[in-house]
Amino acid sequence: MRHQIQARGPAKLNLALSVAAPQADGMHPIASWMMTVDLFDDIELVRLPIGYPSRYAITWHDEALRKTNIDWSISKDLTVLAHHALERAIGHALAVQARVQKRIPVGGGLGGGSADAAAMLHGLNRLFELGLSVEELAAIGGPLGSDIAFQVHGGAGIVAGLGERIELISSPTPLHAVLMFPETACPTGPVYRRFDDLRPDARVDEDRVRRLSAEPMQKDSPFNDLAAAALDLHSALQDDLDRIRPIVEQPIHISGSGSTLFTLCDDQFHADLLAAAVFEKLQIPATAVQTAPGINLGEVDR
Repeated sequence: MRHQIQARGPAKLNLALSVAAPQADGMHPIASWMMTVDLFDDIELVRLPIGYPSRYAITWHDEALRKTNIDWSISKDLTVLAHHALERAIGHALAVQARVQKRIPVGGGLGGGSADAAAMLHGLNRLFELGLSVEELAAIGGPLGSDIAFQVHGGAGIVAGLGERIELISSPTPLHAVLMFPETACPTGPVYRRFDDLRPDARVDEDRVRRLSAEPMQKDSPFNDLAAAALDLHSALQDDLDRIRPIVEQPIHISGSGSTLFTLCDDQFHADLLAAAVFEKLQIPATAVQTAPGINLGEVDR
């Protein structure tokens, strides 16, 4: 019997994001080309005796480049909600001590909370030997957030609807990029509301997303319908973008609702050089990343 397991949940990068005006329920249909990259949050799960209450801790990893206050209620954290959703799905408690160590910035548009939820689902499935498939885990996590189902799968895919339609696609070559983390945070809700103001009749262009995913990737290929709203809402983010442009000298994009900025690179060496230059000249944390598979699990018995 396993007593302890470690899970790593990767961030996601939106290479293309098309967004529609909200439905009657307030939700926004999307079409997005997403990839998971090798920037991870870590979760350690320790099995507790039957009948014990689960307990949780969320902290920043020592390696985190952009640390902010963890000031939300633990009961509303997506990691905890995913745990509760899995317990409801199987009909009994799964008592654990869970420790989340975050590297993915909060309010960065990289799906950090969704990565943690996906890692929780995979970790519990392995720790308690539940035997659930990836598709079953995705169905349990999907209603909690639009990125979770994709991040349960990981890799690269076209995500559409409210995040429930996922078509995994292959990536013939690794994608290299630099992620840059301005001090500004972009909470998702306000960015979407500003998007509604700017584009009240917006429609999803899934064909454009699919065309982009099938073409050779160029540095100016990515697009993001939420970028204008994020920049309009956060003038400091526009200032940071203007400061970074002369250093990287190539197109810079926004992931998700922001505030993470990214630029595509030729290879790992190119990415390492650009990340170092952005930090050295502007003191804006930056890191080189490449595409990565989904959740990574490691078992530790004690």
